[in-house]
Amino acid sequence: MDILTAFQISGSGLKAERARLNVTAMNLANANTTRTMEGGPYRAKSVVFQAKPLENFSDALQASSDKLRTVEVAEVVEDNKEFKSVYDPSHPDADENGVVLFPNVDVPEQMVDMISARRGYEANVTAIEAVKSMAMKALDIARR
Repeated sequence: MDILTAFQISGSGLKAERARLNVTAMNLANANTTRTMEGGPYRAKSVVFQAKPLENFSDALQASSDKLRTVEVAEVVEDNKEFKSVYDPSHPDADENGVVLFPNVDVPEQMVDMISARRGYEANVTAIEAVKSMAMKALDIARR
């Protein structure tokens, strides 16, 4: 594996974790949205990651390259959990029985997902810094 491949793998991880963090932020921002453009309360979304083989010519020539993978967001899916029902007849979106449907966003679960995305992002940054440090050391050795 060369240096650029390491950067490519970590870069794909950064991109995927950013997408995960964006979806988590969207879920938290809409945790109390009872009326969407599509009608009804907001439905929580989650990101599905997928391993993707490295695709470049030099990797195709190396037999070991088929074990190296980057990551990408395969899709963003909606959570099919039930909406939260709350009795509040004074709410403008209450039905004839006074029940309001709130989004199925679980705030503690979203916070855990946000922390996990942050840790994944930090791990990829650390890997990039390590590769960068190795490259600088190699250049320093070559200069002598």
